[in-house]
Formats: sequence, structure tokens, C-alpha cells
Amino acid sequence: MSEADLKENLPEEEATAEAEIAPASESLDEENRLKGEFVRSVKDALDEEDFDRVYDLVEPLHPADIADLFELVDEHERLTLARSIRDLMGVEVIAELNDWVRELLVEALPADVVADIAEQLDTDDAVAMLEDLDEEDQQAVLAEMEPEDRAAIESGLSYPEESAGRLMSREFVAVPETMTVGDLIDFLREHRELPTEFWEVFCVDALHHPVGTCALSWILRCPRNIPLYDVMKREQTLIPVGMDQEEVALRFQKYALISAAVVDDSGRLIGQITVDDVVHVIQEEAGEDALLLSGAGDGDINEPIMLTVRARLTWLVVNLGTAIIASSVVGLFQGAIARFALLAVLMPIVSGMGGNAGTQTLAVVVRAIATNQLTDSNTWKMILREFRIALTNGTALGILIGSGTALLFGNPLLGAVIATAMVVNNLVAGLAGILVPVTLDRLKVDPAVSSSVFVTTATDVMGFFSFLGLAVLTGLA
Repeated sequence: MSEADLKENLPEEEATAEAEIAPASESLDEENRLKGEFVRSVKDALDEEDFDRVYDLVEPLHPADIADLFELVDEHERLTLARSIRDLMGVEVIAELNDWVRELLVEALPADVVADIAEQLDTDDAVAMLEDLDEEDQQAVLAEMEPEDRAAIESGLSYPEESAGRLMSREFVAVPETMTVGDLIDFLREHRELPTEFWEVFCVDALHHPVGTCALSWILRCPRNIPLYDVMKREQTLIPVGMDQEEVALRFQKYALISAAVVDDSGRLIGQITVDDVVHVIQEEAGEDALLLSGAGDGDINEPIMLTVRARLTWLVVNLGTAIIASSVVGLFQGAIARFALLAVLMPIVSGMGGNAGTQTLAVVVRAIATNQLTDSNTWKMILREFRIALTNGTALGILIGSGTALLFGNPLLGAVIATAMVVNNLVAGLAGILVPVTLDRLKVDPAVSSSVFVTTATDVMGFFSFLGLAVLTGLA
């Protein structure tokens, strides 16, 4: 798609649409999502090449809703939609687009158009737009940018992915701590190049180290002649530029921050992170952990199919291997199963319930690790807690399934065996559900990625082994 494609006015169609264009409020349902009939109207207009009607339909929408529309139309319709809405395809829409959708559109644009868009975005949004491009495409876009904007974006790209350096914005207001309130107000009014939106002013010393902050509400209420160092808030949360974005989000949540200063290794102020950026991080990290536990990859419905297949197939192959291990345990007792066929009927209950119990514990522990609730100081307390929970649940389930089995099959010994196996496997599930993720975390391995494989393997193997082994030891089989 060329720059001319985006900017030219497409010719009007002779036929006019009979349906009246609905306002934005009528395009959204009660949960503030685009209605299905509205999306179908846009798609029908695209199919009929009625580009003026597409424009009229989309014009009332908020930029975030326009970004949602790009996700809801088919992949082959997105470039045509971008051409159709012309000037509505502003930087606000680009900033709100899903990563995969944005990458598709950006790759289709010439380098000079992408550079023009990047220069209008905040630094953090521009970095997010360019970071997924190939190195060659990145350099082509950067070459088209103004030197100052290019330097800022190159600096952002130099930091590790998912770090504070990638997340921060370089648009902030910093003034000397010796400035008076009146001087600061005059400074804010006179300098047009300041950020359009900010909530606090950072006060810095002679070495550009942040020493405090002044909220705009304070500045407006204070007399003009008071120095900033008398009214600024000296306690502040500083974010190291290399900090992981998940830890950044936890600090914002813990200290109820609206914005925070980002400092380099020498303690100099180099940027700020605002709460609107952190909201996206919290959403991404929460969804990422849930998807990693299931081995479903990124879980983005806009992700290319082959990438999704590759991510899921990898873990399915691993699970196939663990299933073979579990089945080999069953193979050790095939003679006992042949002599007493009821064992084959009942043994999936033990392993299945253990797997469910292990998954419950694992989900709680991974969340506790991610939110810093589980630390060195309370690990053993957490282990004891999960042991007691597993013992209680296992006993309750054991009594329930044991009594039912004894009554149903008229075999009290069989009921006792399955009840004991249920208790044993629930204890294994509880301990594995906490010990596996804690151990992986100590080894600097993300516990959300591979914990479920080890936990389900442990519960399957011990579920089969405890039930069948007890059946043989008691002479049941």
C-alpha cells in the first residue's frame, strides 16, 4: 500500500446506500463492543467497493473502536479498510492496534509513511510499532526520520524486550528543584514543546538525578514565591531502566502510582512510565501466564496459524511423552488388571482427580510467584498450607469415592484401596503443585512455562502406581 493509496480521495459510487449511517453509540453493544451487524455492514461495503459508505460508517467511532474493527474484519480486508478510511487512520488508531494487525499494516506501508507515523507517536508507542519489524525494515524507517526522533527510538530499541526501557516515554517535564512555583507555572505556559498530557513534574538536582515530584494540583494551589524543594514530595518510586515490565506493573499496583521516573545506571532521569502503559502490561502478563500454563502459545487470535501450531504442537509432543511414561506404569500391572478388570475402570478416577488438584495448586502458586506474594520468607508456610489442604481434600474425596465403590461393587477392600490411593495422590498433587514452580523459579526458569508438564506427570504416575500397587499388595488382584 502506497502513501497515495492512503491519502487520495476515492471516487464516489453512483449508487447511494439506502441504510442510514448509525452513530457510534448504536454501533456498540451494552458491553461497549462493536455489534456484529455493524461489522457485517462494514464488510459488505468493502465487498461492494463502496468506500464512501465504509468511511461514513467508521467516522463516528472512537480510535480504540476503529482498532477493534481491524481485528474483526478478515485479514485480506484490512489493507482495503485502511485505504477506505483515509485520514481516520491516525496515530491514535495505530497506537491501539493489536500487535499482529499493526505489523501487517506497517509492513505494507512505505518507509517514509511509517516514519511520519512514528514521529507523531509517543516514544514508547513508536518503539512498540517498530520493534517487531525486520532489522532491514527498521533501518529503512529510521533513515527517514528526523535525527532527534530517530535517536530517541534507537535508544528505546537498544533496551531488552519487555523492560522498563522499552516501556518508558521520553516525553516528561523535569525542572531544577531550586525553581519557584511561579517560575514553574510560567515555564509550563511558555514552552509549547512540552508533553500535551502529564500529571506531575519531576524535580532534579544539578546532576539530573530525580529528587522529588510535584503534582499539578499542588502547583496550582501554592503561592508563587515558594521554592519547589519546600513543597515537592521527596518520597518517590524510581524504576531502573532494565527492570522487567512485570515488576514495573507490580510496583505501580503496590504503591498506587500514576506515573514514575525511570533512571539509568547512574541514577539520572531518562524517562517516565505512566499508568495507562502499565494497564496494558498487567493485561498482557495475566493472559500470558494463563496461556503458558496450558501450552497454548501467545493465544492471540490474530497470530499467524503456523506460529500457533508450532507453539501448541511443541507442548503436545511433550505431553505425549509424559503420557507414555504414565502408560508404562500401567503396563507394570497389566497382569493384575487382567485378573481384576474393575481396576481398569476405576484407576482413571484417581489420576484424573489428582491432576485437577495439582492444577488448582499450581495456578495459585504461579500467581503468588508472579505477584511477589510467595517469597523466601513464607515458602515453607505455603508448603505446609498446601499439604494440609491436600490432606483434607484427599481424605474427603477418599471417603466419598471409597464408600461409593464399596457399596456399588459390594467390595469393602476395593473401596479402601481406592480411598487410600485418592489420599496419596492428592498429597502428591498438592506438594508437586507448589514444589515444582518454586524450584523452577529458584532456577530462574519461568514456572508458568513448564510446571504443568511436571505436575501432571507426577499425578498420573503416582495415581496409577498407588492404586494398582495397593491393589496388588492387599491381594485384591
